[in-house]
Amino acid sequence: MPGSVPSRAGQRIAGHAVVAVCYGVVCHACFVLGVGAMMVAMFFGMSRSLGSLHAPYSWIANAVLIAQFPVAHSALMTSRGRRLLTRLAPNGMGATLTTTVYVTIAAIQVLALFALWSPSGTIWWRAHGAALAVLVVLYATSWFLLGKSMTDAGLALQTGCLGWIALLRGRQPVYPPMPQTGLFRVTRQPIYVSFALTLWTVPTWTPDQLVIAVVLTAYCLFAPLFKEARYRRIYGAAFEAYARVVPYWLPRPGLRAPKQR
Repeated sequence: MPGSVPSRAGQRIAGHAVVAVCYGVVCHACFVLGVGAMMVAMFFGMSRSLGSLHAPYSWIANAVLIAQFPVAHSALMTSRGRRLLTRLAPNGMGATLTTTVYVTIAAIQVLALFALWSPSGTIWWRAHGAALAVLVVLYATSWFLLGKSMTDAGLALQTGCLGWIALLRGRQPVYPPMPQTGLFRVTRQPIYVSFALTLWTVPTWTPDQLVIAVVLTAYCLFAPLFKEARYRRIYGAAFEAYARVVPYWLPRPGLRAPKQR
């Protein structure tokens, strides 16, 4: 029976690899679909979507769709939420796959919000000519800034790669340090600021887009308070020193953190 031990170990490693790849494929497929749906739906001012309900049922359905994202997204960041995330993976792999599962759920939430929205059918304003060209550039720039912010924060963490790649390699996830470089030198919340910019630079305006923009901007303003409370517990004095120099949300000219060596 001596050969059975390596065999069992090899089977366990192979099993972990299969689970890792499966979770990774699902995560990134959901991520691409969710972000794609969001980019397209907002470009058209939420006037094109798969939802087909009519008032007053559309109001109820849309309210549920827009509420589920900030509520669940924030709840899963709590200690109880993180414990739930660990249970959404096979036994013994949950802690490693937490970030992958979290991003997968967030992507499904985004996909549901923007793909299942029931449009009101009312269009207030649609850009044409030079105005359309300017807004397309601003919209694309906002998405670029969002991508840059996510890269500065640790792209593997933000896209869910961190968990499944760690499991594939048979290692524990190595989390990036507290972000202080790139856009984090001018604002403590560049991801939220950039996302808010995508909400307000669209070339088509409808009542639907206004509701989305107002609700999600409010989320972008207040949700980081919970993240910062967690950062204060984890990083302590280092975060306090950083927060004294870098503004919470809106960048201020001439005020930025020193470059990290």
